[in-house]
Amino acid sequence: MLNSSPQCVYAGFDPTADSLHVGNLLVIINLLHWQRGGHDVIALLGGATGHIGDPSGKSTDRVALSSNIIAENIACIKSNLETVFENHKKYIWSEDEDKLKPIRIVNNETWYKEINSIQFVSDIGRNFRMGTMLLKQSVKNRINSEVGMSFTEFAYQIFQSYDWLYLLKEYNCRFQVGGSDQMGNISAGHELISRMMKQDVYGLTLPLVTTEEGDKFGKSAGNALWLDGKKTSPYSLYQYFIRTKDSDVERLLKLFTFYSMGEIKDIMFKHKHHPEQRYPQMCLADQLTTLVHGEEGLARARQATDAIYSKDVKSLVSLSASDLEQVFDSAPVTKLLLSPGITVLKLGMMANCFPTEGDAMRIIEAGGFYINHQRIKNINEVITESAHILPNLISLLRVGKRNYYIVKWQT
Repeated sequence: MLNSSPQCVYAGFDPTADSLHVGNLLVIINLLHWQRGGHDVIALLGGATGHIGDPSGKSTDRVALSSNIIAENIACIKSNLETVFENHKKYIWSEDEDKLKPIRIVNNETWYKEINSIQFVSDIGRNFRMGTMLLKQSVKNRINSEVGMSFTEFAYQIFQSYDWLYLLKEYNCRFQVGGSDQMGNISAGHELISRMMKQDVYGLTLPLVTTEEGDKFGKSAGNALWLDGKKTSPYSLYQYFIRTKDSDVERLLKLFTFYSMGEIKDIMFKHKHHPEQRYPQMCLADQLTTLVHGEEGLARARQATDAIYSKDVKSLVSLSASDLEQVFDSAPVTKLLLSPGITVLKLGMMANCFPTEGDAMRIIEAGGFYINHQRIKNINEVITESAHILPNLISLLRVGKRNYYIVKWQT
């Protein structure tokens, strides 16, 4: 079927936040593979269902969002998707290959606001059986829990089912893809269409990707890695994939990149002979950072990586003040007025690098204090703009190997 004629496929994204995250990438990349195969791709944004909340994978009710927040989140997620699809077309898809069909992004609020609630319950609700709905895993887990389940979230599967029915009627969309936690909602849509349309449709689920330790993919120190560069910098995204363990990297290359199986085999062969180069991790990080942030974002991520690991002042000079703050996002930032006579010791204390002056003197004189990657051992050395401050009016301080502090100078 897929090889005989172009088909239409969709995946849904609810506006629970103002950005998609790395955990959404597998579904997005699956949609890109459909697009590469010449098929029509729809991304459905849940402007209506965002008010309800999908119970899948949740132990409690989702927090209700206001209409304004949902509208803002919808706009941001739409921008995420458009950026990823454009970056794929511009930087990864070959111009010599067939022209890609543009992604269609729809908002289910556009059809729900035209539907009468009584008519909806009468026409659509009668096709659902309570016994079947109660057997859905997401429903069973919640009903048996201490918090139970609200009618609002219980009804979510009806609305996702109708979304598929609507897209089938409007765009002949016969395929739906989603994460494995969406099996209940997808099967409910399949059952609704079978009852009402007597037409064959197909649902595909994608596995929940975890690391070797079982940690959820796309989490860094317990926090989501966002696709919006303002929430997660290109550098942070790049570094997440660069740090991929050898035991995970081949599987992630197969899942999250567009390299052929032969190319992945060659990448892993090179890694086997030179593991210290971390070549597969670089391939993974390069392609995914390009997909999410474009070539400019990849260049910034590489610059930031050089700024940290090269220990070269020139690498710091190439970064803007905002880039430095993103690279060293956990570093405390202190704003200081540049005045004559500030010594290295005084700077360290003003930037809260040391708990006491005695600790500061001991660590600095022992060679454990750096300004812009340069070791400073003289506590009485006077801070000057030419020697200690970057052109962007930033000084990067470091105590020991990993404790960074940022000073933003005001002149």
